[in-house]
Amino acid sequence: MGWLSKIFKGSDHKISEGHYRGNFGEGPDSDYNAHSSSRDIWPEYENEDIDRAIALSLAEDNQNRWNVADTKSQMEEDEQLARAIMESLSVDSPPHHHRNGHITYPYGSNPYGSNQAFQPMPMYYPPGYRICSGCNTEIGHGRYLSCMNAFWHPGCFRCHACNLPISDYEFSMSGNYPYHKMCYKEHYHPKCDVCKHFIPTNPAGLIEYRAHPFWVQKYCPSHEHDGTPRCCSCERMESRGIRYVAHKDGRKLCLECLDSVIMDTSECQPLHRSILQFYESLDMKIEQHVPLLLVERQALNEAREGEKNGHYHMPETRGLCLSEERTISTVLRRPKLGKSGTSNMVTQPYKLTRCCEVTAILILYGLPRLLTGSILAHEMMHAWLRLKGYRTLSQDVEEGICQVVAHMWLENELRSGSSITNKASSSSGTSKVADRSHFEAKLGEFFKHQIESDTSPVYGDGFRAGHRAVKKFGLPSTLNHIWMTGIFPC
Repeated sequence: MGWLSKIFKGSDHKISEGHYRGNFGEGPDSDYNAHSSSRDIWPEYENEDIDRAIALSLAEDNQNRWNVADTKSQMEEDEQLARAIMESLSVDSPPHHHRNGHITYPYGSNPYGSNQAFQPMPMYYPPGYRICSGCNTEIGHGRYLSCMNAFWHPGCFRCHACNLPISDYEFSMSGNYPYHKMCYKEHYHPKCDVCKHFIPTNPAGLIEYRAHPFWVQKYCPSHEHDGTPRCCSCERMESRGIRYVAHKDGRKLCLECLDSVIMDTSECQPLHRSILQFYESLDMKIEQHVPLLLVERQALNEAREGEKNGHYHMPETRGLCLSEERTISTVLRRPKLGKSGTSNMVTQPYKLTRCCEVTAILILYGLPRLLTGSILAHEMMHAWLRLKGYRTLSQDVEEGICQVVAHMWLENELRSGSSITNKASSSSGTSKVADRSHFEAKLGEFFKHQIESDTSPVYGDGFRAGHRAVKKFGLPSTLNHIWMTGIFPC
């Protein structure tokens, strides 16, 4: 109504204060009534001009009222279009062009430099307009690939492993990344740790393999029956390109276990003395002298058959506590180790006389130090029980408490050996010694795992019952309860 004011300003007449009321509509029946109070009388020709001006002004206001929504919507579209153009020029977060022509931005990106999130308006490309998902440029009318819900130049669709273009009709996917089928197989198809080949699929088309529960050595199921050698200490299978050392009795030993192997009786004496000291630290000193002999497998099996007392862990006995008088063939001198196995072994007969309830402890030769020590700690507990006059116990109780003491000795050795391992690894020029110490610690954990996971009702269940009792009541109270009742305390 600005120009209406001009009419009023152009008039020579003064208008007094007044009140305006009006009703106006779209139809022909809409009327307009105005009342004003004035002391002057308007001329007739000026009244016509004023009426015409008022009518035009009201029509303009009415039209503006109806167009306000359209104007607002147009402004919003213009603003969003401007933002979309700014967004396409942004280099901080390049857009992803999709097959349907929409542009989307990475989640969390803000191309406008403000803290307010903005969802850009869809932008449509003309028919046939394609953007390569590899280089983000227009493909045009040349050759292109359509896969993974996107378009690609043939040279831009590349393997995530070798970065070479994928030209095969088939390819493999891992996550959102494409691979050549052979590259995918190299990266994700498991290989046998024994033969180094890809593990074959079974008749159902599934990849099936075996794995050691501790070492996690994966191997083809066929190796369990094709005569592949296992280490008699750590149980790992012999891998291609690595030859295990064979003992005279047919057992094989891996090179890592061979580093700490104990081969004859004299070599085992320092270990024997350290375990006697361990028993003293438990207030379980063994007063009597009990001979310790390292023997071959045949001599151990013969002694086991003639022994009336004791229980034996099948399939192979590696230690024995004797209480009978007999003559035993013991390993006197360390045999030489070569590619063809052990040689130049010297044995000597040893006559056992019964001076007490225990005549000797026999240990299988050619085992690593920690395994030899855990077997010796186990058999010395048998000797301690007999020398202290314990009643004849059930198999699970006697073998169980012997396994508990062997497990305690391993824990003690691993704790005391950790400082030696750390010193070896921190000193210069001793990388080989450090590697050997780290493997021996891992080997000790494996021997502990063997005791803990044994499934036999005598050795396995007996250990777990004895371990719970010792953990709850302590070793002295547990042994006292066994003396009185013959069973573990609950």
